[in-house]
Amino acid sequence: MSLTEYQAGTTFPGRIGRTIGESDAAWPKPNRAEAGAPNVVYIVLDDTGYGQFGCYGSPINTPNLDRLAQNGLLYTNMHTTALCSPSRSCMLTGRSHHSNGMACITEGSTGFPGSNGAIPFENGFLSEMLLPHGYATYCIGKWHLTPAEQISAAGPYDRWPLGRGFERYYGFLGGDTHQYYPDLVFDNHQVEPPKTPEEGYHLTEDLADRAINFIADLKQVAPEKPFFLYFATGANHAPHQAPPEWAEKYRGKFDDGWDAYREKVFARQKELGIVSQDAVLSRHDPDVAQWEELSDDERRLYARMMEVFAGFFEHTDHQIGRLLDYLEETGQLDNTLIMVISDNGASAEGGPHGSVNENKFFNNIPDDLEQNLAAIDDLGGPKYFNHYPWGWTFAGNTPFRRWKRETYRGGVADGFIVHWPAGITARGEVRHQYGHVVDMVPTVLEALGVDPPAAVGGVTQSPIEGVSLAHTFNDETAASKHHTQYFEMFAHRALYHDGWRAVCPFPGTSFEEAGAGFGMLDLTEDRLRALDATGWELYHVDVDPAETNDLAEQERARLIEMIALWYTEAGKYNVLPLDSRGTMRFADPRPQISLPRETYVYHPGTQVVPENVAAKVLNRAHTITAEVELAAGDEGVVMCHGSNVGGYTLFVQDGKLHYVHNYVGVREMHLASDTPIPAGKRTLRYEFEPNGQPDVVAGKGTPGHARLLLDGDVVAEADFPVTIPLAIGIGGGLVVGRNAGSSITEMYAAPYAFTGTIEKVTVSTAAPAAHDEEEAKRAEARMAMARQ
Repeated sequence: MSLTEYQAGTTFPGRIGRTIGESDAAWPKPNRAEAGAPNVVYIVLDDTGYGQFGCYGSPINTPNLDRLAQNGLLYTNMHTTALCSPSRSCMLTGRSHHSNGMACITEGSTGFPGSNGAIPFENGFLSEMLLPHGYATYCIGKWHLTPAEQISAAGPYDRWPLGRGFERYYGFLGGDTHQYYPDLVFDNHQVEPPKTPEEGYHLTEDLADRAINFIADLKQVAPEKPFFLYFATGANHAPHQAPPEWAEKYRGKFDDGWDAYREKVFARQKELGIVSQDAVLSRHDPDVAQWEELSDDERRLYARMMEVFAGFFEHTDHQIGRLLDYLEETGQLDNTLIMVISDNGASAEGGPHGSVNENKFFNNIPDDLEQNLAAIDDLGGPKYFNHYPWGWTFAGNTPFRRWKRETYRGGVADGFIVHWPAGITARGEVRHQYGHVVDMVPTVLEALGVDPPAAVGGVTQSPIEGVSLAHTFNDETAASKHHTQYFEMFAHRALYHDGWRAVCPFPGTSFEEAGAGFGMLDLTEDRLRALDATGWELYHVDVDPAETNDLAEQERARLIEMIALWYTEAGKYNVLPLDSRGTMRFADPRPQISLPRETYVYHPGTQVVPENVAAKVLNRAHTITAEVELAAGDEGVVMCHGSNVGGYTLFVQDGKLHYVHNYVGVREMHLASDTPIPAGKRTLRYEFEPNGQPDVVAGKGTPGHARLLLDGDVVAEADFPVTIPLAIGIGGGLVVGRNAGSSITEMYAAPYAFTGTIEKVTVSTAAPAAHDEEEAKRAEARMAMARQ
């Protein structure tokens, strides 16, 4: 039986009589896509360098990404912003990162239009653009595009994936997460992983499962309905974690070091036509040790860290392959427009020696070689949040200079693969046209024959700022349409214009040469004027892709024009003011959904509270008071905040009250009551009172006097010489009644749920009252000493 359909909002074409027999029905037309409309898939890798993809010359096995390149197009001249949230905002909106308010990651937002971390609704997402054209829209994996203070259960939810045009979501909202104990959100609510690490759980496998399930759910009901899938792995961001058999494939493969790696990858890139035969490899980075000058222990450790990374990447490639296999088996692969991109170059967040706890980087704490060596046999497993050293970062970005967070090409030139057999006749070809992640949205829209919408959800849309690359799909000789592109990240600046690149590094060409590390120098107006006068470099990247020959003196007039053009672009896209503060930006106050307060009340059975909206206890006096009822033998976590890379936990074990402050995985400071807790209703309390000043730049939070109280009586006390200075941890927010995620302390195994009853837990950041007159005097003396 045929139906009469009409466009919603137009005149009803049927007939309405007084009875059903005298009437003819007509229906509003469902929102259907054009026949044969392709699926669209973004595969977004994290912190993956140009020279780490197998198809870009790396010895790391990436057969599934390679097959996309072999049956599609490999681009050699694609660029990002140098950091994750900014790049992701560009690839989903087609607007520049400062136009999106994404000068930095969301945690580093500041109160200026180009850096407030709130992507404006006039900058619609590709998901929002495709919904009216009959597409299903799915987001899987890393998001990191919601203001950090808005990712709790209190919302608001309008900048979560489901608020920006995605119909289903499964992944993590922050910048990174544990691969074995991830912070997971399903649609708009938190969930626990479906399995434990002991049962074989790994995040990337889980994400691939969910992506396949979402597509299968759709296609069994509406097989002709196309979908847009944004598939963003946590890999290859730290922690570099994968089942041990994947790393074992690479045992001994990197023993000859990072310089040998660079030479081999660069030679292979010439063979593949990725760089020209006369291209020159960038210099050995001054911040990177010479491999042959390292000790045997250092070489052994650093080689193992790279083996683990390589296994992590191959494991990720395998999960991507499962998704591709599913699309192929169901007859969808050929008519799916797939774009593979990394969000920035390889990451230097592991520091010069590598790290077994990346949270040290976020707290300005240097890594310790002995601690790292002690962890060597467990790297890649759930115990450590590991990251390789700078040498492998610099090698991973072969042939370019530097790395993530900086605007030399090592930070911003990234692998980019396009695969669409039904729409692209070329196979296995290389494309050298200039591109930037802002070009992905207009490329998709042109390929689909869709115009950018004038409005989304009633909000008039801003112009798309990228340009389409679709004209290059079947024409390797097509001219580049993207002529000018600015770059800025943490006051490190660059400008591309028609084959030339001007770069103004800050604090300098390397940390060694600048005499300062990341975020250690404030960019003053006087310093900026000096940089604009003498700090810019100039490269003809069409012939010198690795930025090896500075032509600033020979081409002074051109450089001056490009500096002026950078400022023109900066004004156009809300780039100013420049902010070089690095991790210190994380400490800036930001608007919260609730008014400032000193008292926070938490209850059992509720969702985990993310760090950015949890009680701020670092570097200040605070108390934690729990009203509980327990019987003999009850145990478990009363309240905790953090994970195995840092945090604190208040718990009952062996009948006694315990508190542990995990100082970024370096040491655990432990208090335990000297007497058992009697059964019944009890008040359990932890108090912390500073007795010194923090040294945040040196990675040291305030020292203080800590004590435990049972029903108002002190049952344990000690001085803590140091505490976490800036960030409690990656993964595992604040929660009552259990330890979500990985265990904060080695004294128990998560979740270690409390077996008694918790009425509530109150956290106060007001100064604690002195226990008695004598204690008040001691407190005054400690504070007086702290002011000396």
